[in-house]
Amino acid sequence: MIRPICRMGNPILRKSAQKVAKDFLKSDDLGRLIEDLKDSMKHYGGIGIAAPQIGVDLQVAIIELKGFNRYGENLDLPLQLFINPELHPLSEETQGFWEGCLSVPGLRGYVERPSAIRVTYMDETGASKELEARGFLATVLQHELDHLHGVLYVDRIKDPRLLAYQEEFDQFIKERAIE
Repeated sequence: MIRPICRMGNPILRKSAQKVAKDFLKSDDLGRLIEDLKDSMKHYGGIGIAAPQIGVDLQVAIIELKGFNRYGENLDLPLQLFINPELHPLSEETQGFWEGCLSVPGLRGYVERPSAIRVTYMDETGASKELEARGFLATVLQHELDHLHGVLYVDRIKDPRLLAYQEEFDQFIKERAIE
């Protein structure tokens, strides 16, 4: 089911989400939540979405970069589910990308984040998983996992001059940002 997206200003986006309990993994509620996340992400044109963005106070996020190409990187990450994820930077080196968000519609902002990370998480069966990521994928993961801790990408913008409406980004910045 497509759920409405919670936008900046909604208190659920500013709190740390609850950890998923093991018994919830075996419930029909988890299956419905995953389907709602998929349906909502596809409907709104996202590449990732976290449960708080659809009003659910749980540490669950999904990401899919199928045939995705941005910033010269060819990415093909099939749909991944992250339950109770923990992020571990692998380097102090940072990278910057122009980010957007379903919960902050119509804006783009330049955010610098660690360039290489490891994420430990559970899948829907409760099995422990690990994923290492670099480049744009590392940024996407950090962006989505921030939602589980009450952080929006606009909180991470160091220079407020690097925040733009989407139309102005497309007209004045986009070509330079992708070079």
